Amino acid sequence: MTTAIVSRTTAQGLPPELRRAQAAVQLPEVQEMLRRLSGHGLGIYMPHMHDEKSGDFLSLPDDVTQVEAGLEVSFQAAAEIADQADRFLPVAWLWRAGAVTAAAACEMVQTDSPADAE
Repeated sequence: MTTAIVSRTTAQGLPPELRRAQAAVQLPEVQEMLRRLSGHGLGIYMPHMHDEKSGDFLSLPDDVTQVEAGLEVSFQAAAEIADQADRFLPVAWLWRAGAVTAAAACEMVQTDSPADAE
């Protein structure tokens, strides 16, 4: 596993859009949004991925979804994940192209229980 090289005390080394996101969390209007979201059990997420070789932070491309499966994180084509709604549970959302879209999803384990058989 490659570790990103970014100081804990500064956002230097992040792409400009991710530096902007880090700074925005300190804005009163963003903190108010976070307060309101927390009432719904939601939070704020900085969509990102990492360069496979350097570990550097990268913005999450519009056509990519972060996927957690088997306690491992990968980045997959958003369309493929969206087409498998019975397998992947969205856990992070973005506003893209005028609509809500999943930015991250967790793979759900299929189990058969006695209630499923009925």
